[in-house]
Amino acid sequence: MPPTLVNVAVGVLIGVALLGAAFDRRSIVVVAAAAAIPDLDAALSLFVAGATNAVFHSIFVPAAAAALVYWDTELREESWLRTRYGWYGVRVAWVAIASYAVAGIGLDLFSVESVALFYPLSDRYLAVTGRFILSTHEGIVQTYVTWGDGWFEVATPGTTESHHVDSWIDPAGDERRFRLVESGWQAVLVLTAAAAVPAKVLVERSDRP
Repeated sequence: MPPTLVNVAVGVLIGVALLGAAFDRRSIVVVAAAAAIPDLDAALSLFVAGATNAVFHSIFVPAAAAALVYWDTELREESWLRTRYGWYGVRVAWVAIASYAVAGIGLDLFSVESVALFYPLSDRYLAVTGRFILSTHEGIVQTYVTWGDGWFEVATPGTTESHHVDSWIDPAGDERRFRLVESGWQAVLVLTAAAAVPAKVLVERSDRP
C-alpha cells in the first residue's frame, strides 16, 4: 500500500481543491489528518488479528460519517455542527469525509496489499489492480475488473485470517521499515502537495482587493 505520507499528500490536494472559502491552516490540517486516519488500524493489529487495512479501511466508516453529517445538517431542526461551526464546519466535515474515503481508503484499495473494504461484514481483502490501455493490436485492454460466475470480480489475496498486510508496527519479518516515499510518482505527488498549499495562499492573497 502507498506510504501514509502519500495518502496525506492526496488529502492535501483534495483539500486545496474542495475547501474553497473554508481553506485555512486549521481546515487543511483536518482534511490531511482524515487521509491518514485509516492507516491507524495497523496499530490495532497488535491486539486484533487482521486489523491492518480492515478496521478503519472499511467503507462503512466514511459512509456512517456521511450519514451522520447529512442527518445533522439536513434533517435535524437545529444542526449541532452548523450551530457550533457555521457553514465553515459543514464544508470542512464533508471535505474531510471525502479525503478519508478517497485518499485514505481509495489509494490503498488500488494497490496489491488491498483492503477489507466491507469489513466486518466480509473479512476478504480486495485489490483493484491491473491496466487499462488502447492498443493498435489488441484494442481496448482492461484488467482491473473481470467478469466471472455472473459477477464483476477484482483480485483478492485472501482474508484477514490468511493475508497479512505488512506495516512498520506489525511487520511480516523481523525488519521494521517506516516507509515515506517508495517511487518517483509518489515523490512528485508529495512535492506537488507541499507546493500546492503555499501556492493556494498566494493566489488567494492576490485575489483580494
